[in-house]
Amino acid sequence: MNLRTYYDAYWQQKGDLVDHSRLQLLVDKVLPNSKVLAVDCGNGVLGQKLLAKGCQVFATDLSGAAAGLAHQKGLQVCQVDLDESPLPFPGEVFDVVVSDSGLEHRFWVDPVLDEITRVLRPGGQFLFLSPNIAHWRVRLWLLQGKFPIVRNSPTDFTHLRHFTLGETVAKLRQRGIEPVSFDGSASLWAWQMYPFYLRWPVIQDIYNRLAHRWPGFWARDFIIDGRKASLS
Repeated sequence: MNLRTYYDAYWQQKGDLVDHSRLQLLVDKVLPNSKVLAVDCGNGVLGQKLLAKGCQVFATDLSGAAAGLAHQKGLQVCQVDLDESPLPFPGEVFDVVVSDSGLEHRFWVDPVLDEITRVLRPGGQFLFLSPNIAHWRVRLWLLQGKFPIVRNSPTDFTHLRHFTLGETVAKLRQRGIEPVSFDGSASLWAWQMYPFYLRWPVIQDIYNRLAHRWPGFWARDFIIDGRKASLS
């Protein structure tokens, strides 16, 4: 499969359809007026929200179609395949780097994390959001001897790599990025992976609270808010 061609078609069809509540969890963690890099920016909706917060936003994406959508929203975008090329920026220039549900689509995760660490200034913030392969529903499937490919779940067929909260924390600490807080998005709109009754009003509120409190088990997508070690 040619991933660039695939994601060009994907973003041309998807347009600006996004989970705004999930993106807002990231936006709320970024200080106004920060210099931000959005890695694998997709359609640029997250970057647009950060621009509205007063941030200076740069972005990269594999897809030319996605880069075009992001550029229309005012982002300074570079089209780059991070499986093949480094980030096209000098070292230690960004206050914040955001990876929103992107690294699971990469062949090579570690080099991208190395590049993110390189361009982040000492003391800078790294926000990492990823589908949670340790979600209770996936654990239940495994206990049943199954690993179904389910659309809009952590086992989505577009996911080339899988992440748990604990293993990701270890990867970040190896690079001098220390997690300071965790969060999670339930993403209950993903009807393919959730029983319908979890979207009932009262139950939905309880479940969302569980996803925020224990993202490594309840959240479809976990969020790590980390800080790069400052120079001593």
